[in-house]
Amino acid sequence: MVELQDSVFIEAPPERVWAWLSDLPVHYREWHPAHISCRYERGESLQVGTILYVEESLHGRVHKLHLRATEVVAGHLLRYETPAFAGAFVLEPVGDGTSFTAQLSFGARAPLVEGALDALLRRMLSGRLAAFRTHMHEEGENLKRLLEQETNA
Repeated sequence: MVELQDSVFIEAPPERVWAWLSDLPVHYREWHPAHISCRYERGESLQVGTILYVEESLHGRVHKLHLRATEVVAGHLLRYETPAFAGAFVLEPVGDGTSFTAQLSFGARAPLVEGALDALLRRMLSGRLAAFRTHMHEEGENLKRLLEQETNA
């Protein structure tokens, strides 16, 4: 598995961060300049089986993704997957704030071929992995700014 992760501390409680994520179609475009559109295709909130359709521009291409929620622990964890990758948002309370971690993983969990597949994916996706890392970091910093602005307003 090729795995990417980025964390940021947000001066807002996990419940507030979760509420923001639950209303993602409302906030999606303000979250990052590369975000184009977002809507619930199945379901209306973050629960197992919900499908969120998003469009975003990464590394010069528009990606149209159907993100299916596979594990949800309200206020703490959202795991999702597409045919190409899996991801998660993890919220952990830290004092009066939240440690927000975004995770992405590419590849297959197949012990016999995993090492070779990971090496191939890293070679094929090297430029794109850098773009994903940058995008994830910017999303975290933007989420921090947006939620902390609300707190201080």
